Amino acid sequence: MAPLQIFSITLLAIYVILIVGSSLFSKKSDSVEGYFLANRSLSFIALAITFIASWWGAGSAIETADHSYQNGISAFWIYGMPVLFSTGLLFVFARAIRKVGSITQPQLLEERYGKAPALMLSVLIFLFMTITAASQIVGIGIFFEKFLHLDYKMSAIIGTGIVLLYSFFGGFKAVVRTDIIQFVFLLSASILVFAYAYYYSGGLSAIKSIAEAKNMKDYFSFSHQLSSNMVYIITFGSAWMIQANVWQRISAARSPQDARKMIGLSFLVYIPLYLMVTFTGMLALGLFEEMPQGGVISGIINDYMPPFLGALIFVGICSAIMSTMDSLINTGAMVLCVDIYKNKFKPDAKQDQLLIIGKLGTIVVTLIALVIGLEIRSILKVSWLAADLLSTGAFVPLMLGFIWKRGTTIGAMSSMIFGTLFSLYNLAVALGAKLPLPWEIGTAKHVLIGMLGSALVYLIASLVSKAEPKKSELFIHKANLK
Repeated sequence: MAPLQIFSITLLAIYVILIVGSSLFSKKSDSVEGYFLANRSLSFIALAITFIASWWGAGSAIETADHSYQNGISAFWIYGMPVLFSTGLLFVFARAIRKVGSITQPQLLEERYGKAPALMLSVLIFLFMTITAASQIVGIGIFFEKFLHLDYKMSAIIGTGIVLLYSFFGGFKAVVRTDIIQFVFLLSASILVFAYAYYYSGGLSAIKSIAEAKNMKDYFSFSHQLSSNMVYIITFGSAWMIQANVWQRISAARSPQDARKMIGLSFLVYIPLYLMVTFTGMLALGLFEEMPQGGVISGIINDYMPPFLGALIFVGICSAIMSTMDSLINTGAMVLCVDIYKNKFKPDAKQDQLLIIGKLGTIVVTLIALVIGLEIRSILKVSWLAADLLSTGAFVPLMLGFIWKRGTTIGAMSSMIFGTLFSLYNLAVALGAKLPLPWEIGTAKHVLIGMLGSALVYLIASLVSKAEPKKSELFIHKANLK
């Protein structure tokens, strides 16, 4: 075994012992709010770091660099722009979300519309969180496979097992604690990889010359493939804006003001982080004639960095992937525990019972995500499938519920059913079903039909159904966006 692999395995083992140990020996939560919201005791800075870490995962660390190596600076649109779009919208709604004070999104939706839409949203969130967690399992599996030369399935199982271990015992507080540690690791790793890429490539001026020599005339064009890149902003952006693990962090803030501060700080930090990864991929054009096996990041670590430093970077990348996976799993379990088990089956359940269900839910979400991750080995494909389901199925009724008093329960349900059926139909076609489809999956036309169709159904169904002024006015007044 090469020195790099030996150092990597050793440092990863030390890291896992520290992370799991901090969860095992920390004060245990004695309530559902403690397990899933840390009793709303965390500062906005701590929540901002875990918010950043929850979106700064396998896609950001690996996929963005690979896409920017191939397509140039326009790759920033794939992950960076949707994150900024989502965070910008959340800045507007953060205080309102925190003022409502619900633990989960379905609780919020039930207060606005009623039980049926809340249950529908619970199912959608559970599916989204589980499928998206699977994308991180794909990321950790591919990274371990290429970097440590392990079998993909074994790699995925090992990485998932680590996350399950500390998430199971510590809940949301453990997720936040480890996210802070993981963010420091990732930030250090990203800066070091960027520095090595910059030094050995000769800088951006050298890359510009190489791109011109290879006739890659749009390599430094931010607007290159703008129409196709808008698909990522609309689909990823709208889905991530209502992502339940992000709202979980907003709900966990001490106050509405802290919630907005958290989002504002995160927005400012995302810009340099995503640009740094994008430029790292572009700089790799001066390091490799073709895409390295295992991706740009692995190639830089293996070919240009000393073994011990490369091992530190490896742990940093792993921590990024795990920080996203743990928050997705924790939120998926929260939905199972609070919104499905307690609200629909056992409303009188005691706190100790709910804690047990919450931990069992953590195992269930993890195992289902692992099965998906072992079968579909594409981060971008899995992420797209999850985002399309949530953006068309829930975005419209959830967001318009804050501002349009005439929106009704029937309008919300109709919109959610339309969006879910639309997404599942496209998913069936993507998986090989021979069904008619007048648009190409993953295009701007596909996304616009889904989103506009969902909005139109919501508006028409609300207008033709009986108004619910008392319920809607009470909710909107409580949220008070101003």
